[in-house]
Amino acid sequence: MLKLEPRLQRIMDDEFPHYSAAEMARRRAAFERIMAEADCQHALVVGLNRTGSGVQWLTGWPATTEAFVVVSPGKRDAMYVMYHNHLPLAQRIAINADVRSGGQASVRGAIEELKRRGGDKGRVGIVGPATIGHGRALADSGVTLVDLNAAYTRLRLIKSEEEIDWLRIGAALCDAGIASLKANLRSGLNERELGDIVERAYVPYGASTVIHFFGVTSMTNPDCAVPRQFLLNRRVDRGDIVFVELSASFWDHSGQVLRSFAVEGDPPSLYRELHATAEAAYDAILAAMKPGAKPVDLVAASGVIEDAGFTTIDDIVHGYGGGYLPPVLGAKSRPAGPIPDFTLQPGMCFVVQPNVVTTDGRAGVQTGELVTLTESGAKSLHRTERGFIRVG
Repeated sequence: MLKLEPRLQRIMDDEFPHYSAAEMARRRAAFERIMAEADCQHALVVGLNRTGSGVQWLTGWPATTEAFVVVSPGKRDAMYVMYHNHLPLAQRIAINADVRSGGQASVRGAIEELKRRGGDKGRVGIVGPATIGHGRALADSGVTLVDLNAAYTRLRLIKSEEEIDWLRIGAALCDAGIASLKANLRSGLNERELGDIVERAYVPYGASTVIHFFGVTSMTNPDCAVPRQFLLNRRVDRGDIVFVELSASFWDHSGQVLRSFAVEGDPPSLYRELHATAEAAYDAILAAMKPGAKPVDLVAASGVIEDAGFTTIDDIVHGYGGGYLPPVLGAKSRPAGPIPDFTLQPGMCFVVQPNVVTTDGRAGVQTGELVTLTESGAKSLHRTERGFIRVG
């Protein structure tokens, strides 16, 4: 059972959960501010095949195939969805928009609406995964496009209390998957069955899978140091490590939890040292994650990994909630690119996930989870127990 707090359970119990009117008004006002800063009189928000969070953030509709939202200050949003059979549900869910059928090319309806609003005579901001074809169609219509994606991403860095509550539900769904794995993991199962075990724990609650990456290998002769993105048809054996990166989503609000399991045997000394280092890195990063800190401080805190003679393959930290957000940070010995220079603020959410591996890349562990930054420091949104979990 999820054991949600009553206010969270009420959200889950709704037929179609919606954010409050005040929260949606806050988002609309914030979006109009970035439009004004870019001198845009109108904007297009694009979603494609569940990619691009802006459509749902502004309207509540998780863009199934193609969706275009026309935004103009002082006017009701107009949203065009691609498939006509998706229209009835989109009209029911996107209560803050005038939802229309876009036929086989929603961009055409959006262009006609922009022209009715005078958008072909001014600057139009665009957010989301628009294609080259969309860009050409807009350019041919005389629309002057302005990329607002970076500004929109900045809006998503700091979450409202309501958004964090929805992320708590996503975190609880992930925790259910980990609890099911702990209860059912045993030798003889194959990796495909591991995916089935975690999904059966949260799908009954209306959740959907974002990822479940598994790594399975012998702890005495390892050949896998980081969870794989696709499941192999390999069976779990006694003495294996199974480590997982799991995200389950509640209306596109997902937690993320990472854990390592020792199957029917105690971890050998190398794996105990790897995991102890990962736990130390997690604690050090969390201690450094305070309002006013910089991403460089988090990388410095992860130095316990190199001090122990190890390195990483995966990121040690990334922003989360509304996408894979900045900062995306690698360890000192395995950078993920330039370290961004901005200040951590309350309301930001991060996945702290030290994946500690041997320098030859053969053995590794993973631990971590989604946290939110408060005035007093970082707090986990998960309840899954920490530590190297022994099963069987």
